[in-house]
Amino acid sequence: MRNQSLAKDYLSRSHKRLSAVAALYKEKSWPDVVRESQEVVELCLKALLRQLNIEVPRVHDVSSVLEENRTRVPESKRPKIAELCKISKELRRDRELALYGTEDLTPSEFYKETDAKRAQTQAVKVVKTVQEIFDLIP
Repeated sequence: MRNQSLAKDYLSRSHKRLSAVAALYKEKSWPDVVRESQEVVELCLKALLRQLNIEVPRVHDVSSVLEENRTRVPESKRPKIAELCKISKELRRDRELALYGTEDLTPSEFYKETDAKRAQTQAVKVVKTVQEIFDLIP
């Protein structure tokens, strides 16, 4: 963990990607909202791990690493870790399905506005919570 500016870059890009998620929502592209929301969450949680000087794994769901290192998070924000991990796991399950679908599932037919709204709300929550944690780390 030598390049701490990467943590700030990841968080900044997570904030900016929320605008892309909002644009996709406006276009009613529900599977793309889900997919992009997952990427926001992934990038944001990887920013947090970097800020905490934790090696960032090359996987899409870093919840297990975050959970293992919850004591590195400022005490006042530790109760939020379980929710961040839950969101990461949930959105990770939809990552490929939302983009590619399967032989028996077409993403644009499968994902509905409620799925997109849930994913978008979760992404916003993760970015906000991680920003709050960043603000507490010296």
